Amino acid sequence: MLKILVINCGSSTVKYSLFEMPAELNIAKGKVDRIGSDDAVFEYDAVGKQSLKITQKIVDHKNAINIIFAALTDKDNGIVSDIKEIGIVGHRVVHGGDFFSKSIVIDEKVKHGIRECFEYAPLHNPHHLEGILGVEQFLPSAKQVAVFDTAFHQTIPEYAHLYAIPYHYYKKYGIKRYGAHGISHKYVSQRVAKLMNRDYFDCNTITCHLGNGCSITAVKNGQSVDTSMGLTPLEGLIMGTRSGDIDPAVLVKLMTFEGLGRNDVLSILNRSSGLYGISSISNDMRVLIAERAKGNTRAKLAIDMFCYRLKKYIGNYIAVLGHVHALVFTAGIGENVPLVRMQSCAGLEELGVKIDGKINEVHQNEDRLVSTYDSRIQIWVVRTNEELMIANEAHDIITSNG
Repeated sequence: MLKILVINCGSSTVKYSLFEMPAELNIAKGKVDRIGSDDAVFEYDAVGKQSLKITQKIVDHKNAINIIFAALTDKDNGIVSDIKEIGIVGHRVVHGGDFFSKSIVIDEKVKHGIRECFEYAPLHNPHHLEGILGVEQFLPSAKQVAVFDTAFHQTIPEYAHLYAIPYHYYKKYGIKRYGAHGISHKYVSQRVAKLMNRDYFDCNTITCHLGNGCSITAVKNGQSVDTSMGLTPLEGLIMGTRSGDIDPAVLVKLMTFEGLGRNDVLSILNRSSGLYGISSISNDMRVLIAERAKGNTRAKLAIDMFCYRLKKYIGNYIAVLGHVHALVFTAGIGENVPLVRMQSCAGLEELGVKIDGKINEVHQNEDRLVSTYDSRIQIWVVRTNEELMIANEAHDIITSNG
């Protein structure tokens, strides 16, 4: 069996999972949090081994990669005897621009393309590259594969991915809708087709990835045909700290009357808006629901706005697809917050969306159907598994290339 390590580098985190493929066995996983601090946290959990949670100084992402490799080969708790047993490393990369329409083996040209997309995902792509360079340093024998969140959305037709601004700006700067969360949308759309015993390429789904970052995608016969995120992950649904859709004139007004600069406005829209900005309490949906139960009107407003925006997009994508087989909720909020699913589906009965209130409230750690027996569109809760998707992509590309 091939051992494939999946690496997902965030701004101050590295998440990792080790798989045995093609059996899809996840034999080790964990994360490194608060990278760059003296009290960074390293977590490790491997099959048949003692779980670890250690607080220590971790200076950067390369240091984190080295610590992960050391844990995987530790004589007492390690899961591999030699780090060279890991022959493939798959990396999640948020933005591939127009450079990459599919997963690809990493070489100097690919690294250059990832750098070129720094401007589109400044909080993500630089750290993805750091992870790639860290693996090169500590495990140079491994073949590395980049799996792009934007790649799944490269099938969106021109009339849907372009903005209604002068066309030459697209030609000059590549300004268009690239989307994000493509790895998750692809996984859950494939998974729900399997759960419904349908051919993936004869299945239309609307997939709602709802976490701190949120996006919704229309998938027609196995291809993304529209998605809510745009040039950057800022557009679309209301998110934890991101505004989602906004009139551009609002930005001009803020810059004019508040004396804000470009970076100030981008910081507000990305870090101080969304659920947090509306409520002034938290970007955590669980906290807001608890506050709403206490009578906090701002918490209620944030939840209502979140669900209303999501409902509008669901209706839009029903129109885009024409015939929909499944509506899928996934990720932290989508999988674990019945209130959001219920409120977002309420009022869509005439469009064929009927959620079962009692079944929806039952929490289960498994994929499940939550629509009524007579709902024309089936409503599913599907646990996303981006790590497994990346492992499969990396396995397929390496084995197919020999």
